[in-house]
Amino acid sequence: MKMKKTKIRTKLLKAFIAVFFVFFLLTAIIFNIALRVAMDGNADVVGEASSFIGRAGSILIVLTGIMFVVACAGTYFLSNSLTRPIEELGKFALNIGRGDFTPNDIQFKEVELEDLNVTLNKSVRQLAEYDSRQKAFFQNASHELRTPLMSIKCYAEGISFGIMEPKAASETILQETDKLADLVTDLLYISKIDNISTAYTVAEADLTEIIKDSAARQEAMAAKREIRFSFDFDEKPVLCKCVSELISRAIDNLLSNAIRYAASEIILSCHKKDDNIEICIADDGAGIEPEAILRVFERFYKGKDGNHGIGLSIVKSIVEQRGGHITAGNRSEGGAVFTITLPV
Repeated sequence: MKMKKTKIRTKLLKAFIAVFFVFFLLTAIIFNIALRVAMDGNADVVGEASSFIGRAGSILIVLTGIMFVVACAGTYFLSNSLTRPIEELGKFALNIGRGDFTPNDIQFKEVELEDLNVTLNKSVRQLAEYDSRQKAFFQNASHELRTPLMSIKCYAEGISFGIMEPKAASETILQETDKLADLVTDLLYISKIDNISTAYTVAEADLTEIIKDSAARQEAMAAKREIRFSFDFDEKPVLCKCVSELISRAIDNLLSNAIRYAASEIILSCHKKDDNIEICIADDGAGIEPEAILRVFERFYKGKDGNHGIGLSIVKSIVEQRGGHITAGNRSEGGAVFTITLPV
Protein backbone atom coordinates (compact mmCIF):
# COMPACT_ATOMS: atom_id res chain seq x y z
CA MET A 1 0.00 0.00 0.00
CA LYS A 2 1.42 3.36 -1.05
CA MET A 3 1.88 5.84 1.79
CA LYS A 4 0.29 9.25 1.30
CA LYS A 5 2.85 12.05 1.26
CA THR A 6 2.25 15.33 3.13
CA LYS A 7 4.35 18.51 3.28
CA ILE A 8 5.69 19.61 6.66
CA ARG A 9 4.09 23.05 6.43
CA THR A 10 0.72 21.42 5.71
CA LYS A 11 1.06 19.21 8.77
CA LEU A 12 1.93 22.20 10.96
CA LEU A 13 -1.03 24.20 9.66
CA LYS A 14 -3.42 21.28 10.23
CA ALA A 15 -2.07 20.79 13.74
CA PHE A 16 -2.52 24.48 14.54
CA ILE A 17 -6.11 24.54 13.21
CA ALA A 18 -6.97 21.47 15.27
CA VAL A 19 -5.54 23.00 18.45
CA PHE A 20 -7.23 26.33 17.73
CA PHE A 21 -10.58 24.61 17.11
CA VAL A 22 -10.35 22.73 20.43
CA PHE A 23 -9.47 25.99 22.22
CA PHE A 24 -12.38 27.83 20.62
CA LEU A 25 -14.78 24.97 21.44
CA LEU A 26 -13.71 24.85 25.09
CA THR A 27 -14.10 28.64 25.35
CA ALA A 28 -17.65 28.45 23.93
CA ILE A 29 -18.57 25.69 26.37
CA ILE A 30 -17.21 27.65 29.34
CA PHE A 31 -19.19 30.78 28.33
CA ASN A 32 -22.32 28.70 27.83
CA ILE A 33 -21.97 27.21 31.32
CA ALA A 34 -21.33 30.64 32.83
CA LEU A 35 -24.41 32.02 31.09
CA ARG A 36 -26.63 29.23 32.40
CA VAL A 37 -25.34 29.71 35.95
CA ALA A 38 -26.04 33.44 35.73
CA MET A 39 -29.58 32.85 34.45
CA ASP A 40 -30.39 30.69 37.45
CA GLY A 41 -29.95 33.74 39.78
CA ASN A 42 -32.16 36.83 40.20
CA ALA A 43 -33.21 39.04 37.33
CA ASP A 44 -30.80 41.90 38.06
CA VAL A 45 -27.84 39.56 38.19
CA VAL A 46 -29.04 37.80 35.04
CA GLY A 47 -29.25 41.12 33.19
CA GLU A 48 -25.83 42.30 34.26
CA ALA A 49 -24.26 38.89 33.65
CA SER A 50 -25.84 38.60 30.23
CA SER A 51 -24.64 42.06 29.27
CA PHE A 52 -21.12 41.35 30.54
CA ILE A 53 -20.94 37.95 28.87
CA GLY A 54 -22.21 39.42 25.60
CA ARG A 55 -19.55 42.17 25.59
CA ALA A 56 -16.86 39.71 26.68
CA GLY A 57 -17.98 37.27 23.98
CA SER A 58 -17.75 39.95 21.29
CA ILE A 59 -14.27 40.99 22.46
CA LEU A 60 -13.23 37.35 22.61
CA ILE A 61 -14.44 36.69 19.08
CA VAL A 62 -12.45 39.67 17.78
CA LEU A 63 -9.36 38.63 19.72
CA THR A 64 -9.78 35.04 18.55
CA GLY A 65 -9.95 36.20 14.92
CA ILE A 66 -6.81 38.31 15.36
CA MET A 67 -5.05 35.44 17.08
CA PHE A 68 -6.07 33.08 14.29
CA VAL A 69 -4.65 35.36 11.58
CA VAL A 70 -1.43 35.99 13.51
CA ALA A 71 -1.04 32.28 14.33
CA CYS A 72 -1.63 31.28 10.69
CA ALA A 73 1.03 33.75 9.54
CA GLY A 74 3.41 32.57 12.27
CA THR A 75 2.79 28.93 11.35
CA TYR A 76 3.47 29.70 7.68
CA PHE A 77 6.77 31.46 8.36
CA LEU A 78 7.80 28.81 10.92
CA SER A 79 7.09 26.01 8.49
CA ASN A 80 9.04 27.83 5.77
CA SER A 81 12.02 28.27 8.11
CA LEU A 82 11.98 24.50 8.66
CA THR A 83 11.24 23.28 5.14
CA ARG A 84 13.46 25.68 3.15
CA PRO A 85 16.77 24.34 4.52
CA ILE A 86 15.49 20.77 4.13
CA GLU A 87 14.66 21.53 0.49
CA GLU A 88 18.16 22.97 0.00
CA LEU A 89 19.71 19.84 1.46
CA GLY A 90 17.43 17.77 -0.78
CA LYS A 91 18.73 19.60 -3.87
CA PHE A 92 22.29 19.10 -2.62
CA ALA A 93 21.68 15.35 -2.23
CA LEU A 94 20.10 15.24 -5.72
CA ASN A 95 23.21 16.84 -7.23
CA ILE A 96 25.35 14.24 -5.49
CA GLY A 97 23.24 11.53 -7.09
CA ARG A 98 23.84 13.15 -10.49
CA GLY A 99 27.61 12.99 -9.99
CA ASP A 100 28.24 16.57 -8.90
CA PHE A 101 30.62 16.24 -5.95
CA THR A 102 31.04 19.97 -5.29
CA PRO A 103 30.69 20.76 -1.55
CA ASN A 104 28.22 23.49 -0.59
CA ASP A 105 28.96 26.48 1.62
CA ILE A 106 25.47 26.77 3.14
CA GLN A 107 25.30 27.44 6.87
CA PHE A 108 22.27 26.64 9.01
CA LYS A 109 21.26 28.12 12.37
CA GLU A 110 19.70 24.84 13.46
CA VAL A 111 22.29 22.50 15.03
CA GLU A 112 20.74 19.32 13.63
CA LEU A 113 20.58 20.65 10.07
CA GLU A 114 24.13 22.01 10.29
CA ASP A 115 25.38 18.59 11.50
CA LEU A 116 23.59 16.93 8.58
CA ASN A 117 25.11 19.44 6.15
CA VAL A 118 28.61 18.85 7.53
CA THR A 119 28.14 15.09 7.17
CA LEU A 120 26.95 15.45 3.57
CA ASN A 121 29.92 17.68 2.72
CA LYS A 122 32.29 15.15 4.23
CA SER A 123 30.66 12.37 2.19
CA VAL A 124 30.90 14.50 -0.96
CA ARG A 125 34.64 15.00 -0.51
CA GLN A 126 35.14 11.28 0.00
CA LEU A 127 33.07 10.48 -3.09
CA ALA A 128 35.01 13.05 -5.14
CA GLU A 129 38.30 11.50 -4.06
CA TYR A 130 37.02 7.99 -4.80
CA ASP A 131 35.69 9.08 -8.19
CA SER A 132 39.04 10.67 -9.05
CA ARG A 133 40.91 7.53 -8.05
CA GLN A 134 38.56 5.36 -10.08
CA LYS A 135 39.01 7.47 -13.20
CA ALA A 136 42.79 7.41 -12.83
CA PHE A 137 42.63 3.67 -12.21
CA PHE A 138 40.68 2.97 -15.41
CA GLN A 139 42.96 5.22 -17.45
CA ASN A 140 46.05 3.44 -16.16
CA ALA A 141 44.43 0.02 -16.51
CA SER A 142 43.48 0.67 -20.14
CA HIS A 143 47.06 1.77 -20.85
CA GLU A 144 48.53 -1.32 -19.19
CA LEU A 145 46.13 -3.60 -21.09
CA ARG A 146 46.83 -1.91 -24.40
CA THR A 147 50.62 -2.49 -24.23
CA PRO A 148 50.62 -6.34 -24.26
CA LEU A 149 47.68 -6.41 -26.68
CA MET A 150 49.54 -4.27 -29.20
CA SER A 151 52.62 -6.46 -28.80
CA ILE A 152 50.58 -9.62 -29.35
CA LYS A 153 48.95 -8.07 -32.42
CA CYS A 154 52.31 -7.01 -33.92
CA TYR A 155 53.88 -10.44 -33.52
CA ALA A 156 50.75 -12.18 -34.78
CA GLU A 157 50.77 -9.97 -37.89
CA GLY A 158 54.50 -10.71 -38.30
CA ILE A 159 53.73 -14.43 -38.39
CA SER A 160 50.76 -13.87 -40.73
CA PHE A 161 52.84 -11.91 -43.28
CA GLY A 162 55.84 -14.22 -42.94
CA ILE A 163 58.27 -11.54 -41.79
CA MET A 164 58.94 -13.12 -38.37
CA GLU A 165 60.18 -16.55 -37.41
CA PRO A 166 57.05 -18.32 -36.07
CA LYS A 167 58.65 -20.05 -33.08
CA ALA A 168 60.35 -16.96 -31.67
CA ALA A 169 57.27 -14.82 -32.31
CA SER A 170 55.04 -17.44 -30.67
CA GLU A 171 57.21 -17.46 -27.55
CA THR A 172 56.90 -13.68 -27.31
CA ILE A 173 53.13 -13.90 -27.80
CA LEU A 174 52.92 -16.49 -25.02
CA GLN A 175 54.98 -14.30 -22.70
CA GLU A 176 52.80 -11.27 -23.41
CA THR A 177 49.68 -13.39 -22.95
CA ASP A 178 50.92 -14.50 -19.53
CA LYS A 179 51.56 -10.87 -18.58
CA LEU A 180 48.08 -9.95 -19.80
CA ALA A 181 46.50 -12.80 -17.82
CA ASP A 182 48.36 -11.75 -14.65
CA LEU A 183 47.32 -8.14 -15.16
CA VAL A 184 43.65 -9.05 -15.63
CA THR A 185 43.78 -11.28 -12.53
CA ASP A 186 45.23 -8.44 -10.46
CA LEU A 187 42.68 -5.95 -11.79
CA LEU A 188 39.84 -8.28 -10.86
CA TYR A 189 41.38 -8.78 -7.42
CA ILE A 190 41.62 -5.03 -6.85
CA SER A 191 37.96 -4.70 -7.82
CA LYS A 192 37.08 -7.42 -5.33
CA ILE A 193 39.04 -5.77 -2.51
CA ASP A 194 37.69 -2.28 -3.21
CA ASN A 195 34.09 -3.47 -3.33
CA ILE A 196 32.72 -2.44 0.09
CA SER A 197 29.84 -4.92 -0.25
CA THR A 198 32.16 -7.92 -0.60
CA ALA A 199 31.77 -10.31 2.31
CA TYR A 200 34.78 -12.21 3.62
CA THR A 201 34.99 -14.92 6.24
CA VAL A 202 37.14 -13.85 9.17
CA ALA A 203 38.64 -16.70 11.17
CA GLU A 204 41.62 -17.36 13.41
CA ALA A 205 44.64 -18.58 11.44
CA ASP A 206 48.31 -19.34 12.04
CA LEU A 207 50.23 -16.77 9.99
CA THR A 208 53.37 -18.90 9.97
CA GLU A 209 51.47 -21.65 8.16
CA ILE A 210 50.12 -19.15 5.62
CA ILE A 211 53.68 -17.93 4.94
CA LYS A 212 55.01 -21.51 4.61
CA ASP A 213 52.24 -22.42 2.17
CA SER A 214 52.97 -19.34 0.08
CA ALA A 215 56.68 -20.20 -0.02
CA ALA A 216 55.85 -23.76 -1.07
CA ARG A 217 53.74 -22.50 -3.97
CA GLN A 218 56.59 -20.35 -5.27
CA GLU A 219 59.46 -22.70 -4.47
CA ALA A 220 59.75 -23.87 -8.08
CA MET A 221 60.09 -20.30 -9.37
CA ALA A 222 62.68 -19.52 -6.69
CA ALA A 223 64.64 -22.70 -7.46
CA LYS A 224 64.69 -21.78 -11.15
CA ARG A 225 66.52 -18.59 -10.21
CA GLU A 226 68.67 -20.40 -7.64
CA ILE A 227 67.11 -18.55 -4.71
CA ARG A 228 66.55 -20.22 -1.34
CA PHE A 229 64.07 -19.41 1.41
CA SER A 230 65.07 -18.89 5.05
CA PHE A 231 62.48 -18.87 7.87
CA ASP A 232 62.55 -17.08 11.20
CA PHE A 233 59.36 -17.77 13.19
CA ASP A 234 58.26 -17.83 16.82
CA GLU A 235 58.28 -21.28 18.39
CA LYS A 236 54.54 -21.04 19.10
CA PRO A 237 51.94 -20.53 16.35
CA VAL A 238 51.31 -16.86 15.57
CA LEU A 239 47.51 -16.72 15.65
CA CYS A 240 45.54 -13.85 14.16
CA LYS A 241 41.89 -13.30 13.25
CA CYS A 242 41.98 -12.49 9.55
CA VAL A 243 40.79 -13.44 6.08
CA SER A 244 43.28 -16.19 5.18
CA GLU A 245 42.63 -15.79 1.46
CA LEU A 246 43.61 -12.12 1.49
CA ILE A 247 46.66 -12.49 3.74
CA SER A 248 47.84 -15.40 1.59
CA ARG A 249 47.51 -13.25 -1.54
CA ALA A 250 49.49 -10.44 0.10
CA ILE A 251 52.34 -12.83 1.01
CA ASP A 252 52.27 -14.31 -2.52
CA ASN A 253 52.69 -10.86 -4.04
CA LEU A 254 55.54 -9.92 -1.72
CA LEU A 255 57.33 -13.21 -2.39
CA SER A 256 56.99 -12.97 -6.18
CA ASN A 257 58.33 -9.42 -5.94
CA ALA A 258 61.27 -10.58 -3.78
CA ILE A 259 62.06 -13.44 -6.18
CA ARG A 260 62.31 -10.92 -9.02
CA TYR A 261 65.00 -8.88 -7.23
CA ALA A 262 66.79 -11.29 -4.85
CA ALA A 263 70.34 -12.45 -5.57
CA SER A 264 70.36 -15.76 -3.70
CA GLU A 265 68.22 -15.63 -0.54
CA ILE A 266 64.83 -14.49 0.76
CA ILE A 267 64.28 -14.30 4.52
CA LEU A 268 60.73 -14.68 5.86
CA SER A 269 60.05 -13.85 9.51
CA CYS A 270 56.90 -13.69 11.63
CA HIS A 271 56.85 -12.68 15.30
CA LYS A 272 54.28 -11.57 17.83
CA LYS A 273 55.36 -8.35 19.56
CA ASP A 274 53.08 -7.16 22.37
CA ASP A 275 49.70 -6.43 20.77
CA ASN A 276 50.99 -6.59 17.19
CA ILE A 277 52.23 -9.19 14.74
CA GLU A 278 55.20 -8.32 12.55
CA ILE A 279 55.84 -10.07 9.24
CA CYS A 280 59.05 -9.29 7.33
CA ILE A 281 60.05 -10.41 3.85
CA ALA A 282 63.61 -9.44 3.00
CA ASP A 283 65.92 -10.21 0.08
CA ASP A 284 69.61 -9.82 -0.63
CA GLY A 285 69.24 -7.96 -3.90
CA ALA A 286 70.19 -4.43 -4.88
CA GLY A 287 67.50 -2.86 -2.69
CA ILE A 288 64.97 -0.15 -3.47
CA GLU A 289 66.00 3.14 -5.00
CA PRO A 290 65.56 6.00 -2.46
CA GLU A 291 63.16 7.95 -4.68
CA ALA A 292 60.99 4.84 -5.13
CA ILE A 293 60.57 3.87 -1.47
CA LEU A 294 57.65 6.25 -0.90
CA ARG A 295 55.95 5.29 -4.18
CA VAL A 296 56.27 1.51 -4.39
CA PHE A 297 52.72 0.99 -3.08
CA GLU A 298 51.09 3.37 -5.60
CA ARG A 299 48.94 1.68 -8.19
CA PHE A 300 50.65 1.34 -11.58
CA TYR A 301 53.92 2.72 -10.28
CA LYS A 302 56.73 0.64 -11.77
CA GLY A 303 60.26 0.89 -10.45
CA LYS A 304 63.32 -0.50 -12.11
CA ASP A 305 62.53 -3.89 -13.73
CA GLY A 306 59.00 -3.64 -12.35
CA ASN A 307 56.08 -5.64 -13.70
CA HIS A 308 52.78 -3.77 -14.06
CA GLY A 309 52.72 -1.90 -10.76
CA ILE A 310 49.66 -3.48 -9.15
CA GLY A 311 51.01 -6.27 -6.93
CA LEU A 312 52.31 -4.12 -4.08
CA SER A 313 49.25 -1.86 -4.14
CA ILE A 314 47.12 -4.97 -3.59
CA VAL A 315 49.27 -5.87 -0.59
CA LYS A 316 48.79 -2.39 0.88
CA SER A 317 45.00 -2.55 0.41
CA ILE A 318 44.79 -5.97 2.07
CA VAL A 319 46.94 -4.96 5.05
CA GLU A 320 45.06 -1.70 5.62
CA GLN A 321 41.71 -3.50 5.42
CA ARG A 322 42.91 -5.65 8.30
CA GLY A 323 43.76 -2.48 10.27
CA GLY A 324 47.51 -2.81 9.85
CA HIS A 325 50.18 -1.01 7.85
CA ILE A 326 53.11 -1.92 5.61
CA THR A 327 56.45 -0.20 5.05
CA ALA A 328 59.23 -0.65 2.52
CA GLY A 329 62.92 -0.03 3.08
CA ASN A 330 66.44 -1.29 2.62
CA ARG A 331 68.46 -3.54 4.92
CA SER A 332 71.77 -2.34 6.33
CA GLU A 333 73.43 -5.47 4.93
CA GLY A 334 71.89 -4.90 1.50
CA GLY A 335 68.59 -5.77 -0.12
CA ALA A 336 64.99 -4.68 0.30
CA VAL A 337 62.70 -5.45 3.21
CA PHE A 338 58.92 -5.19 3.44
CA THR A 339 57.43 -5.11 6.95
CA ILE A 340 53.77 -5.80 7.69
CA THR A 341 52.39 -4.89 11.11
CA LEU A 342 48.99 -6.33 12.06
CA PRO A 343 47.02 -5.88 15.28
CA VAL A 344 46.44 -9.15 17.12
